[in-house]
Amino acid sequence: MAHPTEPKLTWRQRHPKWLGDVVTLVLLLLVLYPLFWLVQVSFRPKEELFASGFFFTPTLENYLALWKGNFPLSFINSIISSTAATVLAMLFGVPAAYALSRGKFRSARQIGLWILVTRMAPPIAFTIPLYITYRYLDLHDTRTGLVIVYLTFSLALVIWMMKPFFDAIPRELEEAAAIDGCTTWQTFLQVTLPLAGPGLAATAVICFIQSWNDFFFALILTRTQASTAPVAIVGFIQFVGWEWGRMAAAGTLVMMPVVLFSIFVRKYLVHGLAAGSIKG
Repeated sequence: MAHPTEPKLTWRQRHPKWLGDVVTLVLLLLVLYPLFWLVQVSFRPKEELFASGFFFTPTLENYLALWKGNFPLSFINSIISSTAATVLAMLFGVPAAYALSRGKFRSARQIGLWILVTRMAPPIAFTIPLYITYRYLDLHDTRTGLVIVYLTFSLALVIWMMKPFFDAIPRELEEAAAIDGCTTWQTFLQVTLPLAGPGLAATAVICFIQSWNDFFFALILTRTQASTAPVAIVGFIQFVGWEWGRMAAAGTLVMMPVVLFSIFVRKYLVHGLAAGSIKG
């Protein structure tokens, strides 16, 4: 007499629950260790930077030294340029994504492809044209020039991230709003955008991180007045040696705005990324 085939057990069923928690904790520590190391170095005195052991006398001398140079201006430049580029990219990119999602014109797919093509070329390919153009238009070493560059590359990202969210929203809701007398803009602002809230949060965070962490364009297109925080950190690499404490303190400060921004919108960020990945 044939025995019935036993169901195949999953990995979770074959192993205790705590084993998965341990593996997750180990992976989390491996990922976060460089960040922990960076933060603790920023509080170490200069004479104890490379001392062995986890115990040391914390000091704020590295952070206080940052505000005696050009780093405060660079930090402000990063905040202004990244925030402005993110706001403008969302302002122009979200309606464009909605138009591609709801548009019934025949070239919608081709337009979407051409928008994606703008992200395929390496950034270094745009260096010489941008540098020459900025020198001619007197935009070199200006915040406006940085915002234009960041907006150019963030716009395609916003359109391609937001389009799947708009595709997932039933059109029947918009048709019902139109029957109730709402105009196209009223339907977009009062019905569609609130439903796409998680996508808006996820897209805004990613655009801000992309602009905030930019080093290449800020290095090429700025000098002193519009230099950003990532470029300012390189200034601590001097001929006589590397100022590790100041570099760690500056890196910690550069990391904080993105971390705080992500924490404030973490609920919508996780939901948005998960929904976008499922739809995509």
